[in-house]
Amino acid sequence: MNGIVTASGETIEPFGRSLFERASERALSRVGVVDVGSNSIRMVVFDGAARSPAYFYNEKVMAGLGSGLATTGRLNPEGVRRGMAALRRFAVLADSMGIKPLTCVATAAVREAEDGPAFRKAVEKETGLKLLVIDGEEEARLSAQGVLLGWPEAKGLVCDIGGNSMELAEVANGKVGRRISTPLGPFRLQQVKGGASGLRDHIRDTIEAAAERLGRGHEQIYLVGGSWRAISRLDMERAKYPMTVLHEYRMSPQAVADTVKWIGDKTVTEMRTMTGISQGRMELVPLASQVLRQLVQSLKPKSLAVSSYGIREGLLYEQMPTGLRSRDPLIEAARFAERQMARMPGFGKKLYHFLEPLFGDLPPERDRLVKAACLLHDTTWRTHPDYRADACFDNVTRANMAALSHPERVFLGLSLLHRYKNSRANSPMAPLFALLSEKEIREAEVLGKALRFGAMFSVKDPAEAGTLKLQRKKKQLELKLTRTGRALLGEVAEARFRALAEAMGVAPVVTEG
Repeated sequence: MNGIVTASGETIEPFGRSLFERASERALSRVGVVDVGSNSIRMVVFDGAARSPAYFYNEKVMAGLGSGLATTGRLNPEGVRRGMAALRRFAVLADSMGIKPLTCVATAAVREAEDGPAFRKAVEKETGLKLLVIDGEEEARLSAQGVLLGWPEAKGLVCDIGGNSMELAEVANGKVGRRISTPLGPFRLQQVKGGASGLRDHIRDTIEAAAERLGRGHEQIYLVGGSWRAISRLDMERAKYPMTVLHEYRMSPQAVADTVKWIGDKTVTEMRTMTGISQGRMELVPLASQVLRQLVQSLKPKSLAVSSYGIREGLLYEQMPTGLRSRDPLIEAARFAERQMARMPGFGKKLYHFLEPLFGDLPPERDRLVKAACLLHDTTWRTHPDYRADACFDNVTRANMAALSHPERVFLGLSLLHRYKNSRANSPMAPLFALLSEKEIREAEVLGKALRFGAMFSVKDPAEAGTLKLQRKKKQLELKLTRTGRALLGEVAEARFRALAEAMGVAPVVTEG
């Protein structure tokens, strides 16, 4: 990769080393990133599957470096104090974890403040950390790359809001297109004169100008940034949505309009009580909500989706070879989990091939869920048997996995629940089932019961014990046993085979080869 471009035009390799030495590598060497924003300073340490990195460590401080910047031209003094304390702590933590170098990227506040260079020097002197200050377009590019890490097929407009700026970038075909930076961060909007009408006109004129440059009618807007996540969490509360996972949460334009109006009728204290979001973040929500409303009115998207991935993940994506970028993040995460937590790593692939005849020619979006379920089917075996089914469901629906919509999370979770349990009656997870159609619920049950039988039938390779054949016209599910399979089809395995056939609405037939 070519590295990132700083605000001074210098190209820098941010990690100082190759993160992905071979395109075939599946594991990521532990790496740390600090994002020094106008409102928050966050340290994230990534680990796990290279194409779908997990958060090994994640800490945020709402320092408020950019508070008042639009008026004073300088960093907020209290923000500098809190920010320096956070960076000192992060430097020590990184050293304790053996992470060198700790990559630190600074955005609008440090970029625009007249004392930004002095702050950079002080940080390096006191902590040893070097802040890479990037310009607005580079910030937009890296945020968009973060979205591509989580959504390989992303197509539309990425909108990243910070404290002092808002970046917009086009994404399509795995690439970042046109991009701009706008002065629409809530800290900056606090300084706009002219009262409510002046603020409204300023937001409208700025976004209309951006729309002229980037075009209108993008079907999807991907929302990056803490203020957007806070608004989305409030939308969940208003709509009584059954899940609180923000990544890939989707809102319609009408939902945005309803939630912005709803926010206008609530106090910061009321909204904090509902969500547990920090005071510093929630105080910026009313202003950010006005920006979001105008974005919808000017750009006219069909849908808006929340991304938990942004600049930090974009830095990792920058380093990924093309071959690694092309892999499915869900499957890579599932493979990594199987290798780390399953009793028989590698069995998931064999199970998938054994069960393939049950499902025929599935569309790719469903086939990948079947593959993921096979890889994950044994990753909670250490959980107490009484809770194993619910733990499977909970782990998947709340997991930090990319490229997985909320209905897909529930489908995958429900299939794994049925891998350990025949019935879903009285499940505490039942409210989430509402995200699926009745047909999808039945399909998840069939997949789960197929996993339940296949995992029981053989612990080495089910194909060595027998083969499955679905005869649709005869409405029969045939299990043809090998010599090994005759011994393996005990009464428990046979009962599970019959339960699978019943769920499919066909008759179970056992033959011998």
